[in-house]
Amino acid sequence: MRNIYSFLSIILISCMSCAQQTESEVKAETPTNINYTTEVIVPDLNIPWGMVLLPDESMLITEKAGELIHFKDGVKTSIEGLPEIYVRGQGGLMDLELHPDYKNNGWLYISYASPEGDEDGGNTAILRAKLDNNTLVEKQLLYKAGPNTKKGQHWGARIEFDNEGYLYFSIGDRGNRDVNPQDITRDGGKIYRLNDDGSIPEDNPFINTANAKTAIYSYGHRNPQGMIKNPITGAIWTHEHGPRGGDEINIIQKGKNFGWPVISYGINYSGTTFTDITEKEGMEQPLFYWVPSIAPSGMTFVSSDIYPNWKGNVLVGSLKFEYTERLVLENNIVVKREKLFEGLGRVRNLLEAPDGYIYAAIEGLGIVKIIPEN
Repeated sequence: MRNIYSFLSIILISCMSCAQQTESEVKAETPTNINYTTEVIVPDLNIPWGMVLLPDESMLITEKAGELIHFKDGVKTSIEGLPEIYVRGQGGLMDLELHPDYKNNGWLYISYASPEGDEDGGNTAILRAKLDNNTLVEKQLLYKAGPNTKKGQHWGARIEFDNEGYLYFSIGDRGNRDVNPQDITRDGGKIYRLNDDGSIPEDNPFINTANAKTAIYSYGHRNPQGMIKNPITGAIWTHEHGPRGGDEINIIQKGKNFGWPVISYGINYSGTTFTDITEKEGMEQPLFYWVPSIAPSGMTFVSSDIYPNWKGNVLVGSLKFEYTERLVLENNIVVKREKLFEGLGRVRNLLEAPDGYIYAAIEGLGIVKIIPEN
């Protein structure tokens, strides 16, 4: 079965260069009737960043300010035993992911801004631990990016597992776009791949490259805050923030350079340009990009029968415009975009949980459940 997934993934990836489109070609529409509504199930959250549904259908939620919450039967409980969290700018306590065999081994994976290291400031770290009576135990630091910096932007920090049990995570360029993303001897602006215990897979692309960070799987990224496994192909999909324009969706490929900041469809926030090219040999084109930016955060594929009208679509949260964007794809080409649930607030994360329902983490509101209308 894994070989079939890999074969399908290769076929779809080979079409990627011809699939890339801009927002100007496919405008986002506001549907007149979406047949679904929302219900707040975890209220009164500030910046809920990561969330997972546990086997008992309770939920773990991270607050960026440094609180890990267990929500069960309407009650919120703060989990003890977190590592030191460096809260600065966009960084803090960020994503959560369960081990694919969580029911048997209990491993929980956490991304966070860590001050560990000799330099002042912090950088992105990945920890795994187990939960015992609302306390984290057996904590293991799997990866700590360096060097530390007091810059508050572009921590990345999404986490995902693939079908073979490899752990992927993102680290943004940490505000050092002209150095980090294109240099594989440095952390930042990368997608990383580890074994579930934190060791480096023997077939990682830069395992034999002198001075390289051998956990790197792809590079040339800006700030990926969406990451999900395609449930059909098993491929890892990401989206990342552009500057002013140029947010991207990418299908991650081993050892590939995704171009930032050499090529981009965006410009500086000031309106000036930093590159005059959007394509270059040896650099990957995005599957899709947005101009203007929507500030994407959180991403999920819809595979559940609960949402028959959306099955096979991709949902992306928009921080800037405060809606969930539904992307309809045909052969990896975006053919339709819809704005869903406008005005709820900044959408930080989206999750299709094992119970088949989709949950959205909304800043200043909480966790909402998307429910079919009767």
